[in-house]
Amino acid sequence: MTTRVPQERRRRRPTRSGVVLSEELIVETALRLIGEHGPEALSVRRLGTALGCDPSALYRYFSDTDDLVLAIADRIIGDAMAGFVPGGDWAAALREMALRVRAGYLAHPRAAAFASYRVTRRENEIRAVETGIGLLLSAGFGLADATRLYLAFIDTVLSHAAMDAAFQALAPEQREADRRAWAGAYQKLDPATHPALTAVRQELPALRDSSCEEAVDLLLEALTARAPAGRDRTPAVADRSQAPPGRGGGVKG
Repeated sequence: MTTRVPQERRRRRPTRSGVVLSEELIVETALRLIGEHGPEALSVRRLGTALGCDPSALYRYFSDTDDLVLAIADRIIGDAMAGFVPGGDWAAALREMALRVRAGYLAHPRAAAFASYRVTRRENEIRAVETGIGLLLSAGFGLADATRLYLAFIDTVLSHAAMDAAFQALAPEQREADRRAWAGAYQKLDPATHPALTAVRQELPALRDSSCEEAVDLLLEALTARAPAGRDRTPAVADRSQAPPGRGGGVKG
């Protein structure tokens, strides 16, 4: 188990180049290196070079690289949830929370691969979990149900967010090849051997898009139908016609 570095060991100290080290600066630099060079860039040596400090100085702020990974994951959550204030509609608030999480991972697609499944046990994650479970409790779910259903909700969101981020992290030619496949290779299948795919041939290009919002809406419809405080209301399902495109372009362009 990783032990957090005590506060007294994380005092701000200037490096040889005059940069004042801090946990925030190290995390920002790590995110930049990962964004430019991939997860393999996350090493104490490369961070030390980028920050202009002796690599050993980083251990005043993080006990090891895994401790840093957790801080990176928590930073992504914090950025995604910044300014989020749930309104009175618990389903609408959960939907906004889901879209914020997805946007947060798309902002750092190369870091999302190893950040989405970690438990950071840090402030931003704790605040997000508190918010999510609190919203389900406000819908009338019991303690056990609210906790279990929050897990189903957030696992669905994180799975889609991580997959969308992984697609965005591909090389442009790989993304384009995947997009073309639905309008190319899948259009040439033999109806005798692939009757279902042939029947929906004209609809297949839609599979280039992210299904995150639709999956979230389906889940919220199910939650609303089961919620003791929400069986007589219509779930907050937004109009996706104006939403940013998914794998077809826009954020994944």
